[in-house]
Amino acid sequence: MLAHAFDDLGVRLGPDGGTLRVWSGHADAMQLLVFDDVDLDWATETLPMTALGDGVFEATTPLLRPGARYAIRVGGPHGAGNTFNPQTLLIEPYARGLVSGNFGDWRSVVVDGGFDWGSSLKPRVPLDRTVIYEGHVKGLTKRHPFIPPALHGTYAGLAHPAMIEHFLSLGITSVELLPVHAFATEPRLLQLGLTNYWGYNSLNFFTPHAAYATAASQAEGPEAVLREFKGMVKLLHEAGLEVILDVVYNHTAEEGIGGPRTSLRGIDNRSYYRQTEEGSYIDETGCGNAVNTATDAAARLVLDSLRYWANDVQIDGFRFDLAVTLGRDAHHSFTPDHPLLQAIRDDEALADTKLIAEPWDVGMGGWQTGNFGDGWHEWNDRYRDRVRNFWLSDIDYARRADNAPAGIGGFATRLAGSSNTFAAERGPLASVNFVTAHDGFTLRDLVSYDVKHNLGNGEQNRDGADTNRSFNHGAEGSTNDERVLATRRKAMRNLMGTLLTSAGIPMITAGDEMGRTQRGNNNAYCHDSALTWLSWNLAPWQRDLFAHTQRLLQLRRDNPALRPKRFARLGERIPSASVMQWFDERGETMSSEGWNDPAHRTLQYLATSTPEHEEPNRVLLVVHGTEQPIDIVLPVLDEPERATFVSLWSSADESPSDHAERFAPGEIVPIAGTSMRLFRVE
Repeated sequence: MLAHAFDDLGVRLGPDGGTLRVWSGHADAMQLLVFDDVDLDWATETLPMTALGDGVFEATTPLLRPGARYAIRVGGPHGAGNTFNPQTLLIEPYARGLVSGNFGDWRSVVVDGGFDWGSSLKPRVPLDRTVIYEGHVKGLTKRHPFIPPALHGTYAGLAHPAMIEHFLSLGITSVELLPVHAFATEPRLLQLGLTNYWGYNSLNFFTPHAAYATAASQAEGPEAVLREFKGMVKLLHEAGLEVILDVVYNHTAEEGIGGPRTSLRGIDNRSYYRQTEEGSYIDETGCGNAVNTATDAAARLVLDSLRYWANDVQIDGFRFDLAVTLGRDAHHSFTPDHPLLQAIRDDEALADTKLIAEPWDVGMGGWQTGNFGDGWHEWNDRYRDRVRNFWLSDIDYARRADNAPAGIGGFATRLAGSSNTFAAERGPLASVNFVTAHDGFTLRDLVSYDVKHNLGNGEQNRDGADTNRSFNHGAEGSTNDERVLATRRKAMRNLMGTLLTSAGIPMITAGDEMGRTQRGNNNAYCHDSALTWLSWNLAPWQRDLFAHTQRLLQLRRDNPALRPKRFARLGERIPSASVMQWFDERGETMSSEGWNDPAHRTLQYLATSTPEHEEPNRVLLVVHGTEQPIDIVLPVLDEPERATFVSLWSSADESPSDHAERFAPGEIVPIAGTSMRLFRVE
């Protein structure tokens, strides 16, 4: 197959109309149908498409003008792996716009895409300063009291000054949006009266989801929807905020054989989906199908989509859902040097684009955390699990067994950048650290529920993860017990404090900074309701949690020792690393036995920056992982000038303290049970 066969696919506009090019390696005939602007079931013109060779079919007509509705029909041979039906109306894969017909089928729409970006530029936030905020377009703004109702739940609402003020006052740098590619709800959910809220069910890789646009833009059509999306990106960029998209290239909404036939299955099922020689799907995603990126056609479709969003729409980065599926070869095995993964990393059109892998899928060998190549960043589930264990399930265990099951060594490794997971040449910034994500308990629910409560999903509580490493602290869910509530609040501060003082790229789940709850549902993908929309009516304790998150993010910005770019090496000066020293509660160097002793869960962590572009910086982080309070001895540092430890933050405080206490080396400092305290060394 010649590479140029995949050039200029989709509609290209010219002075005499448009030219449509579609690729199918197995089809023997193709038609273009153009529909009435109002009646989407009335095909006003049917044109045969010319076979140009190498699988390319083409048609040129003045009817392909901006706003034109169209579809294709594809015929081909019968046989294992082929599912051609020349009567089925199909979405053209490179369509920039979509509209839905009366019977739930789809029409592609020609979009011009012109937009005035003015002086807007991508912020290009350095990786060590990046703080990701993962949220849902609709959920972020649906209930915001200061956003006009017409903008609730929309792209325009996300760029409203009230939201920008929230992002900037919090201190995040990069807004990561759950899927915004056009998607559909699975028939099974529709039968239950539910909806696919999260959007991990793509119809098309080039079209923004129209339902997130304002009613005015939807009424005007796909051109206006795209214009609203670009306007959102422009305004966020002008505020210095990046936009990262969660993209779903691993599967499509066509599900398994017998599911909806909307596009790729009808165009060339054999070339686009992973399957056996007999035509049975190999489903490594758990969604019915897996896109076969071992073929040139599927790999190029993904790459062209990324180029479009990164350049035409000015997107700053991508988080790849089930990215292991994209890196599977022709034998369905994952390889970090997969041609598509390398092409994404090396493509000049994607230069300086942040690339974040969800490093697992549900197929054989599907867990690959730490195994993606240079230039990739990865969701670090090992970090998530260890941090939850330390602050939650270990404490639960200790209450019942009088001792925690593990020491502090594994936790310290995660705190320092997960060097046991990511190669030295990749460094700590390969790790995207998170404690929660859209998938799972919220931060508040993590400290409030021992088990999931997913009955509302219609699957008898079978869906969602069973192992959450959560701890309800003495009562399941809602309670009026102030002792339990106070302990939960401190646990949330410990989890957020750990996330924002750890080496790596932190990701906050939207609403966690305000203590959002989903009432124990750890798989709320099918609820488009107040259960999943952020509430902006905050209790005093929620405002305190927000203030703690603000303070921690400010401290992260101010102290480069907390955000090293590289791993330190013993006896060497590594630029932009942090030299680490580890002390126990007595201020003495941590012994080898102390790391893994469950009876010793107190650590003093001194990080000294080796800056290239910032002033030298030192911080001391104290972590105490048992419920009994303790007195620690601050370490005596080996230096000619006497240092001072300036208190910056404590998780024991209900609200952040503005009193910067100063302590001398060797001084005794009381530490509350299960708490953290951060100092700057001056």
